Amino acid sequence: MPSSDRRELLERLERYYDTVPRAGARTEEIGPFTLFVSTGTFPFYARPRLGLETTVAPEDVAAVVARQRELGVPEALEWVVETTPSVTAAARAAGLHVQELPLLMLDRALEVPVPPGVTIRRVAPDEANLEPVMAVAAVAFENGGTSVGEPGPAERDLLAASSTADRTRLRERIASGAVVMMVAEDVDGPVASGVHQPVGDTTEIVGVATLPSARRRGLGAAVTASLVAHANGSALDLVFLSAASDDVARIYERLGFRRVARAGIADAPAPDPAGSDASTA
Repeated sequence: MPSSDRRELLERLERYYDTVPRAGARTEEIGPFTLFVSTGTFPFYARPRLGLETTVAPEDVAAVVARQRELGVPEALEWVVETTPSVTAAARAAGLHVQELPLLMLDRALEVPVPPGVTIRRVAPDEANLEPVMAVAAVAFENGGTSVGEPGPAERDLLAASSTADRTRLRERIASGAVVMMVAEDVDGPVASGVHQPVGDTTEIVGVATLPSARRRGLGAAVTASLVAHANGSALDLVFLSAASDDVARIYERLGFRRVARAGIADAPAPDPAGSDASTA
């Protein structure tokens, strides 16, 4: 990709990332970061300010994390590594757990078959089974990876039945087209789901997830393809996503995506059980 095209692409990604959370968050400017504080159900993060040209230092990261801790929100940062590379080292120096994940854009949409016995449909604003649909992703991400596992419809339904989440804002965003959600269903009900969130001529595919018991059937690929088809039918010019690992990125590459950058994610490190035991011995 020519350097001018790459620079334009990165600028488009940054504008998108700065716009999307604002529909469900208030903002605070803390040093070189914009902190998005959720006003709804879904938690957000801090990102480098749009157009930032300065180097981010560990103390900058520490300041925004301290504010997140004060507010009782997740200690989380997100950024595009190629746009603000200094965040990676600064976040690590500040003690956060850092990942750099593949960021891919759609190059050409490929045909993906829907597995036998499965239907894929768009979720409507008045979806009666919205909680089971939402629970698919919750169960899937709680049991990460791509391997087949035991959690399945029973765990999905138990989580859905216990949910007290207010989905009013989500239903409003589905109705307005700001959120496009697809669900794959078989005889056991919802088994895979995913979302794309259009802003202007750009959209990101997020949250593609399959119940562990239903993995390795091509459901995630089929849901992704349905989201791509909807985005293309809506004349969206840039369709992109981030992959949870290189293995997952290779799956998306087989669907017509190509790697263009890296998505930086930093959060609080998990407690060290060994360290905890030692401190109480």
